Amino acid sequence: MKFIKNFNNNAALVSDESGVDWVVIGNGIGFGKKAGDPIDKDKISRRFIAVEKNIKMVDSVRDIDQRTLALTTAVINLASQKLQITFSDYQFLVLADHIDFMLTRADENIELGQDTLGWEMQKLFPKEYNTAQEALELIKKKTKLEFPKSEVAYLTYHFINAGSGQTKLQDTIKITKLIRGVIDIIQYQYGMQLDNESFNFNRFMTHLRAFMVRHMCGECDKDSGSELDNSLIELMKVKYRKAYDTVQKIDTYLYNQAGWQLQPDDQVYLTLHVWRVTHRQDDNHSEKG
Repeated sequence: MKFIKNFNNNAALVSDESGVDWVVIGNGIGFGKKAGDPIDKDKISRRFIAVEKNIKMVDSVRDIDQRTLALTTAVINLASQKLQITFSDYQFLVLADHIDFMLTRADENIELGQDTLGWEMQKLFPKEYNTAQEALELIKKKTKLEFPKSEVAYLTYHFINAGSGQTKLQDTIKITKLIRGVIDIIQYQYGMQLDNESFNFNRFMTHLRAFMVRHMCGECDKDSGSELDNSLIELMKVKYRKAYDTVQKIDTYLYNQAGWQLQPDDQVYLTLHVWRVTHRQDDNHSEKG
């Protein structure tokens, strides 16, 4: 690879043997280099195809140091193994920027607001939250620094984001709040606390998250369920009356909060999920109609 130009202390634009341009990140990767000089491949921690969005993102992550690069790589390796997720180039850079800011705050004893969504994250996304706890302990061990518990929730957002395809971090935060609202509606309607450790609760969370990600990505078909047998909807109304009525309230909530409207097939699936999650708290129970 040959050097083209520096972006900052640890990021440079280079070209490979095939003439493809790359953004490469590594400690002092382009220091003292002139155009055409060879790049030491052993110094490269991460590389990205030099498309415009990557160049802009790297340029905005100024002076990212080797400590941050090493920690970001370690955290991603942990999360990828635990959660079977893949971080895109953009998600790597966003996480690196976040970890860099974490370290700056810890070095300067700056603490942000309290952990306002930690409980929701732990209950709604337990696997990601638990992995974030491990990641924070890993960062603590490697840096000998202390961090507030709220950092676990922030890291959880990054892991959810990486596992949700094209959704952005702000969309992940929005999804979390919407799911919390849906759970609150169900618990209020049934006057009960849902068992967030049950199989049915976790399956319900997976369904809700997938449903919301589709909406965020604009993949929902407005005609979805238009050919659904009306008798199936009527069956839901009769057999699962309370669950169906609860779904109508969820429909209103999602429309008011996000402008989304449940299609007929959404209503059927959600009705079944609501019934299951409120009637099958014990995973050992068999399903009854």
